[in-house]
Amino acid sequence: MTRFVRAPFAIATGALLVIALTSCGGGGGGGGGGGIGIGLGTGGGTTSPPSSNTPELPAREALIARARSYELNTPYVPPPGDPLEHNTSGYAKAMCSAAFITGLDPDVAAESVGYFTGPYDQRKKVGKPVVDSVKKEVRITIPNGPTLTARYFGSQGCITLPPGRDDVFFTPVTVKSALPDPSTQQWPMGDIVPSGSAPGIDTTKVGQAVDAAFELPEAYTAAFVVTHKGRIVGERYMNGITSSTPLESWSMGKSVTATMMGVLMKQGVYSLDQPAPIPEWQGADDKRKEIRIQDILHMSSGLRIKAPDDPDFDPTGTYPDHVYFYTGRINIFNYAATRPQQWPPNTIGRYRNTDPVLANYLIRLAVEKRGEEYLSFPQRNLFDKIGIRTMTLETDPYGNFMGQGYDFMSGRDWARLANLYLQDGVWNGERLLPEGYVKFVSTLAPAWAADKRPIYGGFFWLNGSSTWPVPTSAYYMLGAGGQVVLIVPSHDLVVVRLGFDKGANASVTSLRKALTLLMQAVPSSS
Repeated sequence: MTRFVRAPFAIATGALLVIALTSCGGGGGGGGGGGIGIGLGTGGGTTSPPSSNTPELPAREALIARARSYELNTPYVPPPGDPLEHNTSGYAKAMCSAAFITGLDPDVAAESVGYFTGPYDQRKKVGKPVVDSVKKEVRITIPNGPTLTARYFGSQGCITLPPGRDDVFFTPVTVKSALPDPSTQQWPMGDIVPSGSAPGIDTTKVGQAVDAAFELPEAYTAAFVVTHKGRIVGERYMNGITSSTPLESWSMGKSVTATMMGVLMKQGVYSLDQPAPIPEWQGADDKRKEIRIQDILHMSSGLRIKAPDDPDFDPTGTYPDHVYFYTGRINIFNYAATRPQQWPPNTIGRYRNTDPVLANYLIRLAVEKRGEEYLSFPQRNLFDKIGIRTMTLETDPYGNFMGQGYDFMSGRDWARLANLYLQDGVWNGERLLPEGYVKFVSTLAPAWAADKRPIYGGFFWLNGSSTWPVPTSAYYMLGAGGQVVLIVPSHDLVVVRLGFDKGANASVTSLRKALTLLMQAVPSSS
């Protein structure tokens, strides 16, 4: 049986909290082969001391007690299937994406990436991945068990095939950007960056920050990009990685999902206060139809699943639904929509994949209701608007976006997305997100506030507990294995850090040092 690592909620310091978050809070599993779930880990060296005004987060017992006081009498049914088969499904998919999207050497990938869905300590229980460059698939055999195959489907990335099938349940679509060659356009729509030093900042300190991001080899930093007032002022990549290499980004896809929902709201399709029109919830006595769209974006729908971030998660218990969304080879929209309610909506905040999966369901419902092609919607309506060309949003076998965390994008493209938020949802004079939407995603969610955890907004994390050595007004995208995109409005600053799972714990030390230097290099604009 896989042993899951339980989340350490009684954490007072930002330094310890961020190690926990980079291990799982961004939807990922323990770095260094620690299994799935939040874990403090052991690597990563020393960390900076906490600020004297860092709020102490509540103890696990307090979170459990408050949740139980609101709990509804509904059943829990664990995900079906064999945990080792689920782990192997995740491992095969991670290897396929590493080989055919990022372009990593298979031996490097097997040691370095994809730990969340294919835990490192479980890999020795199965056969060595067979990377088939002709069929563009990866096959892994479980001893005395099945062979699982993950296949590359072009713009939809890699998908582990369902049991008993040699194909998926949808017709893949080639998604092409309408943008010209980026080498012919100025940044940010293209990749031509201005020459000379950026004005108004200490460029020497910025260079030291970039050095700090790569200082620890054990951090496995793959990409580091810094922009100030929208201009690239610092940038570096691991050998073999370029400014256009799509890298595994995990739960930063949740923030992409929030952005797509914002685009639809700007187009008049949805509103935050609207009850979520999930078809499975429309029965006369179904209380789930009271769940609003903003409750979903706030990670407070109250639906009943198990996730490694839950304060009462049993690491020796059943396979968590939170991970099953990735590895189960199922229709994830249907699975999420058929979970019962555990709490009334907007009452308890929990980091669970049900909510971003349901948000992606709403996106598909809206796009197809308008008669538009669903799989190209993000490129047409968002990415082409802001110069993004490298994103691969993977799907389940039914063609549903797995925007909760199966996404690959380059460092520069993550910087572009973050700058859309730094510019209040306006790009080149066009408002893409509704007025007030950036404030919504960067404001503490009420259910999380009730738990005295000032760390979550609307599919974005908040720096309310001084997780990072930047102002508490900062907010950020977060993914497993140390993927972080920080937005610091007070300094007109965006910081992108991407890397391999193997370096998750060490990445905390290097990124904190880099951010400390950037705060010295860039003056406050507020």
